[in-house]
Amino acid sequence: MFNFTVEKKTITNQFDEITLWDMLIIGGGPAGLNAALYAKRKGLTVGLIAKENGGQLHNTTAVDNYLGFNLIDGEHLANAFVDHVTHLEVPLLKSGVSSIENVAPNYIVTTSNGKKYTTKTLLIATGGSSRKLAIPGENDYANRGVTYCATCDAPFFKGKHVIVAGGGNSAAEGVLDLVPWADKITVVHRSQWRADQILLSKLDKVDKLTVHLETQILNVFGDEMMKGVQVLDKATGEKRLIKADGLLIEIGTIPNSALVKDLVALNEQGEILVDHNQMTSLKGLFAAGDVTAQPHKQIIISAAEGAKAALAANQYLNHTYKGE
Repeated sequence: MFNFTVEKKTITNQFDEITLWDMLIIGGGPAGLNAALYAKRKGLTVGLIAKENGGQLHNTTAVDNYLGFNLIDGEHLANAFVDHVTHLEVPLLKSGVSSIENVAPNYIVTTSNGKKYTTKTLLIATGGSSRKLAIPGENDYANRGVTYCATCDAPFFKGKHVIVAGGGNSAAEGVLDLVPWADKITVVHRSQWRADQILLSKLDKVDKLTVHLETQILNVFGDEMMKGVQVLDKATGEKRLIKADGLLIEIGTIPNSALVKDLVALNEQGEILVDHNQMTSLKGLFAAGDVTAQPHKQIIISAAEGAKAALAANQYLNHTYKGE
């Protein structure tokens, strides 16, 4: 019978410039951390570089859609991920990265303090950030009514009134995600719809939906929680208040891909293009999580992509890599 009680070790992270790493990971979110776990369990010499471990989970109040947890604080989930990885004695370097150089068949990663690390394979798991309206009150009420993820947070708005900001496919899909939960949904968009007609046809059938086009959101107001937004009707110049319990901002994401924009293929949005093994257009360079063109920006998907990337990197090292 297995004894799963394991004494937690004190970890001393060793990051040196002499080692030829099997795999280096840039990014400390779910994709990067899970990749580190899988790479370590495959026996690879692996290290992880990130300014902060846990990624966007530290900005998430509640997670209710990660298998195994009915409801968990985002920071606690991040800490659980980091604890798992440090228990396996994966070196974690808290640093930014200034450049990446492809010196075939290896990669040289230069950190913000000028130190250089050479690796056989490299994983970019730098994530992305939600595009913001950049209006007063938006940051103040983040996770207190203001959200950027319908898939994550729609159930929290059961029986409530939610405003959706945006006019593209993601906004239209956000409305559809809210339909089973919210009592009232109001779309506010500064111009005209840009969503596909098939989605707009579905929205036409939503009785609880009100749409205000050519209308700009000026600010978010409230007390402990958000209570609504002030808007400007661009046609009349009239300002008015719309009271609501939530504001879902669906105007796209900004991928953190600047490090590799001149190395690998990106799409028009700046997201990294990968194959079914998470490999980019450069051999030995992988990407996973929200920085990629994968459309569903979810914790569990990012973690799974990190695992895929590590397993694929191991196969690459065993069958394709030519060095040393």
